[in-house]
Amino acid sequence: MAVEQLLQPTFQSRHVKAALRHFREMTGEFQQGAWEEAIGKGGKFVEAALKALHLHTGGTLPPPRQFKADRVMNALEQLAAGPFDDAIRLTIPRACRFAYDIASNRGARHDPTEIDPNEMDARVVVTTVSWILAEMLRYAQRGSAAPDEVRELVDGLTQRRYPAVEEVDGRVYFHVPGASGRDVALLSLWHQYPGRMTRQELVAALRRHRFSEPNARVAVTRIARLVDQDRQGRLRLLQPGIAEAERLIADASS
Repeated sequence: MAVEQLLQPTFQSRHVKAALRHFREMTGEFQQGAWEEAIGKGGKFVEAALKALHLHTGGTLPPPRQFKADRVMNALEQLAAGPFDDAIRLTIPRACRFAYDIASNRGARHDPTEIDPNEMDARVVVTTVSWILAEMLRYAQRGSAAPDEVRELVDGLTQRRYPAVEEVDGRVYFHVPGASGRDVALLSLWHQYPGRMTRQELVAALRRHRFSEPNARVAVTRIARLVDQDRQGRLRLLQPGIAEAERLIADASS
């Protein structure tokens, strides 16, 4: 089930859709190394998330031009402890304030002679915004009949993101110089984690990276000791494989 469906009807559809659009655009900009744009989209996400939270708690929104994020954050933090979860009253608003402060003041608080802070700021905004979305999903799905599915989505949202990874219309590319077929197979499973992939899906990912079908199939066999295979034949990366994939990404991103 899609994240949008899981967030509704707890949160109003209009603002859920806006938040998810800004989230996708933020991660896309980040993965392409467009730091300032990613930060800006993170700020837009926070505004949409705050509107969804405020309406959920019975608040009303002013006309768009009069919306003030700080007022909504203050209103959420002043909610009574009984009726509302601490996630709604405290933890999410505080995370929103942190990310929004960076997004609202990017470039303004730094000395031009300092090291460019944009990449550092983008990394913390993307991580914080991902956590906010995951926490909203967790809250919306309390008592869910499908806790494993929700847990996997939350894990995926809070997974670290790197500019060496690019996703285009659901197709994932790894910009890792000199990556072998085995490397791409590892990275594909790492990107999917904690989800699983079939062998054919892995072969398709390798073909997308310009490996021939025979070479792709050989590459998949070379990661056998680093994967778990379920009864349906789907593969999930084990911890040694995750560590190896993250070293590959870290080297490519440095």
